[in-house]
Amino acid sequence: MVKPLEGILPVYKPAGFTSHDVVAKMRRILKMKRIGHTGTLDPQVTGVLPLCLGRATRVVEYMQELPKEYLATLRLGLSTDTEDLTGAVIERAEESVQVTEEQVLEVLNQFKDTISQVPPMYSAVKVDGKRLYELAREGKTVERKSREVTIYEIELTGIETHGDTTDISFRALCSKGTYIRTLCVDIGRELGYPSTMVQLERTISAGITADRCLRFEDVEQHMAAGTLAEVLISVDDAVDYMPAHKVPEDNTKGALQGQKLSARLLEPPVEQPGLLRLYAQDGTFLGIFERDEHKPTVRAVKVFLPE
Repeated sequence: MVKPLEGILPVYKPAGFTSHDVVAKMRRILKMKRIGHTGTLDPQVTGVLPLCLGRATRVVEYMQELPKEYLATLRLGLSTDTEDLTGAVIERAEESVQVTEEQVLEVLNQFKDTISQVPPMYSAVKVDGKRLYELAREGKTVERKSREVTIYEIELTGIETHGDTTDISFRALCSKGTYIRTLCVDIGRELGYPSTMVQLERTISAGITADRCLRFEDVEQHMAAGTLAEVLISVDDAVDYMPAHKVPEDNTKGALQGQKLSARLLEPPVEQPGLLRLYAQDGTFLGIFERDEHKPTVRAVKVFLPE
């Protein structure tokens, strides 16, 4: 019996595909149904889209917690109803854009912080059970709650002037839930101009960099050669930001059956509350466990029974 594929497939999403399109295509290529992605990318956006195969779908929520990195370009001098070039132009600057590198650097630095963002109308956020983009297509605008996101790093990578408009390119490392389109609009506002996002590439997601990702044709070649399992990222490596601990052999069975363990029993002992990766003495990954905040005990959160 062939062992089912299990792990994280790092895919590079091309422009023109929704994240759901990519999942559907991979289901056909891999001939398996249990595939999930770790974060939606708009159709025109390219870049890292980690896909979880088989039991790896159970760790999607933990992979989504990690920061994401983007390379973005915004255009000063016009704005659109979608905050990117797929939408209709709703405002143009009255005169040619005039900004200095110093001004841009100063404004970008203002956003290196925890900031408040209002989700764009053209987004998948739900209001009263309906997605915002569905309301936007009906010509409706509704009030949206702002949300806090964090920009850990932001770096200017280029400035180019094209006639009356100016393009600003930057790299941003940010928390989950950050709308780069909205960040582009907010940067433009601080510089005193209408603006819109013109290009976006996700270069890191779930700790996976773009240079590790496979194109569709790469996946097909690996499937044909029977080597796809060799390029998958293991479930435990996908959450390697969690500390690793081993359980004594006598307690392994109990851990897998959901029994609480003494935090002091593990190797090394678990001092801090929070999530951890648990391994058997032979190095077999047993799952994600959690140390209690108030008591020195550890309990199972997601068990991966050895196959």
